[in-house]
Amino acid sequence: MHNADNPALIFVLGPTGSGKSALAVELAQRFDGEIVNCDSLQLYRGLNIGTAKITRDEQRGIPHYLLDARDPQEVFSAGDFARESRAALATIRQHGKLPIIAGGTGFYVKALTDGLFDGPPRDHELRDRLSQREASKPGILHRYLRRLDPAAAARIHSNDVQKTIRAVEVCLRSDRPMTEQFGQSEEPLTGYRFIKLGLDPARQDLYARINLRCQKMLDRGLRAEVEGLLAQGYGPQTKALESIGYKQMLDVIAGRLTESEALADIQMQTRRYAKRQLTWFRRDPEIHWLHGFGDDPAIANQAAEILRLIKS
Repeated sequence: MHNADNPALIFVLGPTGSGKSALAVELAQRFDGEIVNCDSLQLYRGLNIGTAKITRDEQRGIPHYLLDARDPQEVFSAGDFARESRAALATIRQHGKLPIIAGGTGFYVKALTDGLFDGPPRDHELRDRLSQREASKPGILHRYLRRLDPAAAARIHSNDVQKTIRAVEVCLRSDRPMTEQFGQSEEPLTGYRFIKLGLDPARQDLYARINLRCQKMLDRGLRAEVEGLLAQGYGPQTKALESIGYKQMLDVIAGRLTESEALADIQMQTRRYAKRQLTWFRRDPEIHWLHGFGDDPAIANQAAEILRLIKS
């Protein structure tokens, strides 16, 4: 595993609720590894219950990078992840440890392994104008993007305002469609041998676990967590609070939803998100699929056997 000329880089991937964190910790203990978080929400401080963030006890002393790395109002892009995760990998390599990337944000994985076009620097004045225009007439930016860059518009969901704003911004700042610029600044990650493990539990079992986990989030105080973030000055416009669980709890606090209605919506949206994650990862032919949950000892043994069989 620690071949200095061609070191292994382990990925533990899969949908939310599949036990990625547990499997990553188990493998890190067995193979002397350290873990880089690849979950776009767990990197935010204060978002613990709603992200099912791994606790200090669950980490079992294994160093974790890019966990609690940003405040909720800070923007953290896939390009940021690519840069900072590569720096973390360099640190892990200096330690002589096995690096393990664990998480379900597929676009972050792509940014790390394949490189990512960053585009021109962010223009905050332009972004503010675009945000105001979208707020006054929802959907207008996506319609505008369809004219500027139809290929980008086809890939970005009309409800994803932040990605739409960035795509329009890139088109306007560079005076060219964003998709024409892909590939110009990509720098694939080299110097590692990728070993990708994917968790794929039976769909009905995964959905049952998701439903239960969402219920536990409410039982453990998700509303209090959101109220605490509001008390710290983070408002509903905070990007991190637009995510599943947090946006529904904001609606509960505002009186727009009951807690039972919020729970049902959180469960449904989380199941849909898990399905999208699986669709993304199944496009990757390099993934070794494990048909169970990461906290199942049998699955952990299968994963360890795969790692042992792949020659150093």
